[in-house]
Amino acid sequence: MKRLILAAVAAVALTAPAFAQQTYRFAIVPKAMNNPYFDLSRDGCIKRAKELGNVECIYKGPVEHEPASQAQIIQDLISQKVDGIAISVSDAAAAVRVIKAARDAGIPVITFDADAPNSARQAHVGTDNRAMGRALGEELLRLRPDGGKYAMVSGGPAAANLKERVEGVRDALKGSKWTEVSGSPTYCNDDLALAVQQMQDLKTANPDLAAIVPVGGWPMFVPEAYKSFVNKNKAAMDQGKFTLVVADTLKVQLELLRDGFANALVGQRPYEMGERAMDILLKLKKGEKVDDIVYAGIDRVTKDNVATMLK
Repeated sequence: MKRLILAAVAAVALTAPAFAQQTYRFAIVPKAMNNPYFDLSRDGCIKRAKELGNVECIYKGPVEHEPASQAQIIQDLISQKVDGIAISVSDAAAAVRVIKAARDAGIPVITFDADAPNSARQAHVGTDNRAMGRALGEELLRLRPDGGKYAMVSGGPAAANLKERVEGVRDALKGSKWTEVSGSPTYCNDDLALAVQQMQDLKTANPDLAAIVPVGGWPMFVPEAYKSFVNKNKAAMDQGKFTLVVADTLKVQLELLRDGFANALVGQRPYEMGERAMDILLKLKKGEKVDDIVYAGIDRVTKDNVATMLK
């Protein structure tokens, strides 16, 4: 009997760790929580955390695009001793200090969507933003090889990912018949209503403006205001004299494209970024090696394939 009891105790001891698996708390910090683009990264993060079973996804960031607020939130997460942080960096230069603080506290840090390559972050998962910018420019060139004057709308002026997209658009249009107007790009700082207003201001200042290329989906995230702007220029769009090529492919954007309120979209995969961020942080927490850069890919959408994308 004594031997049976000892054997049973030993069996319990051997199997106990499987039932006492540690749960890791990983935080994903967007640039702004009022930007629906980041909702997809949140959803991917939560889904993957549930699949992994021993991971909790914490989604927390500034309500609006405010680099100082983002830095304070990261500092708070460090104080809470989370097990890992993934950051969509608002200001690459300003993020260096707070990322170092997290690493000094023994917390793995990666970036997603927007990188801070000169910081102590251990990996980045996102988009090849220069390639995305080139794709935006290539779509414009495909639609309007005749060229004309164009302008871009961007988000935060200190965001490295957006700078790369702007340069990618210029790369694609270099040597073509397209010329960028003075004052381009404008910077909306992820203010959705301001992005629409800047499009109107650009068109007012340049009546012969032939195209606008927002390098993020901001204006389309407020669809009624965006449609109001487009309707003022719908005749020119229908005649092929005014073209809108916009970044991102959220559902609302796909619906607007389907309904004739844009000519083409080039989208990222933020949901996949949220999923992969959890996998990378878990590997880092376990001391495993990870790739320095992981690209999630892009999608090009026109009226020809928008129905498929909406399924």
